[in-house]
Amino acid sequence: MRNRTAAGTVMGAIALAVLGALMGPQYAPVPMTDPLTVQASSTAIPGAEPTGPYAVESSVVTVELQGATVEARLLVPEGVGADVPGVVFVHGAGTGRFADAFVDQARALAESGVATLVPDKRLDTYSARHRDYLAMAEDYLRSFDVLRATPGIDPDRVGVYAESEGAWIAPVMAVDQPDVAFVVLVSAPVVAPRQQAAFAVDSYLRNTGVPQQVFRAIPRAVGMSLPGGGFEYADFDVAPYQRRLTQPVLVAYGTADASMPLVQGAEQIIRDVAIAGNASYTVRYYRGADHGIRVDGSVSPAFLRDLTGWVTGLPGTGSAWPRVAGAQPEQLYWAAPVPQPRWLGNGDVLLFLVIGAVGVLVLLPVGRAALVGVHRLRGTAPARGRDRGLDRRLGVLSVVTVATVGALVWYLVAVARLALGYERNGWVVQGGWLAVRVLGLVAVAAAASVVVRLRALRERGEPLAHGVVGHVVLWGTSAACAALLVVLAYWGVYQLGI
Repeated sequence: MRNRTAAGTVMGAIALAVLGALMGPQYAPVPMTDPLTVQASSTAIPGAEPTGPYAVESSVVTVELQGATVEARLLVPEGVGADVPGVVFVHGAGTGRFADAFVDQARALAESGVATLVPDKRLDTYSARHRDYLAMAEDYLRSFDVLRATPGIDPDRVGVYAESEGAWIAPVMAVDQPDVAFVVLVSAPVVAPRQQAAFAVDSYLRNTGVPQQVFRAIPRAVGMSLPGGGFEYADFDVAPYQRRLTQPVLVAYGTADASMPLVQGAEQIIRDVAIAGNASYTVRYYRGADHGIRVDGSVSPAFLRDLTGWVTGLPGTGSAWPRVAGAQPEQLYWAAPVPQPRWLGNGDVLLFLVIGAVGVLVLLPVGRAALVGVHRLRGTAPARGRDRGLDRRLGVLSVVTVATVGALVWYLVAVARLALGYERNGWVVQGGWLAVRVLGLVAVAAAASVVVRLRALRERGEPLAHGVVGHVVLWGTSAACAALLVVLAYWGVYQLGI
């Protein structure tokens, strides 16, 4: 019997490995072999003359949106002697209250003679599931109109500064409102949100040092439709709007920003604006700066200098040489379109399958125990002849299978926390994955033990189960565990290099 169980374990593990591979998609990121080369090491903007510092008047204004209002922090330089240019700020992901957002950038611009308006981010139409970048562009254009109408502002020199997620919104604004004078794109994802998410996860996992087998989960997680619906914005394509940009564009990245396709993003922006006949672009890379061009938590002083110089020096600085300058960026892989899962791509189905299977494994023993208790209270005997050996094997199979699912969930959450914190922990990353795989093999061995026991009962001519309850417990447990083992195979627990 032990030999049969061992053989069944090996065959079961191989079958699950093959099944997991066939369920797809596989993950094979394409290396980037043609990097963007900087033309100069200094990020300084040629032709940008120092201005200021000016005293700054600060006030809070109200911006009327369609169906809502937001407050905005307005900074206006004093003593310039002429109407000044202006910048409206567009938030990235997060809540984005003006009191906490773009404080250094807005102050530096204002002290250099540029009025700035940082509105609160509208939250009643913004959530993790639902984001409409076209509607958000319309909302931010209301702030743009407010700044242009402010006394002392030159309405022909008001532009937009967008960071991270906001870089999907600013090109829409510039196309919808040609009066936008210039666009600043900072830490711009450029590719669709789903592509950027897969790229960021890949980068974070590589830094965390996870085993290669874990990467298979990236397209299966990012490519699926998430439970509960929504997330339509995950496939938003900003390229059609960038290809209609005629305004000068400043693009800025930090070379330590692991979440953005630093090289691919700048290359695509350059190609896209060229389609519109726009040669006014400037690209800058800041050594050691992360998302938002921050070094050790503070906005890079060099970036603030270049930002203010570029804005105040327009239009001359819009096409000044060198076009691409700063530290040499590195991007290992392309942020490519994410393949869609063929089998378990529907998050609602996957969630229902896992919760339903676990529920069956919990409720079946409870229900049978309750039924036995009812028989005893009534003084009647429950069905006789239960095979205790089979019962034990089914119990072990249920416990180990559920434990493996729980361990996998714990592992993925733990790795996500490490990745987001840009941390390493070999015990969790390597040891945790080994523990999940060992538990998975124990579950397969338990399943093989059940099959061997059933075969032995059949060979002796004994019934596999007694009564309706016995058959429900046997086949319900078997089906639920089989479903969970398939899910575990799908997420890569049984990979054999296939």
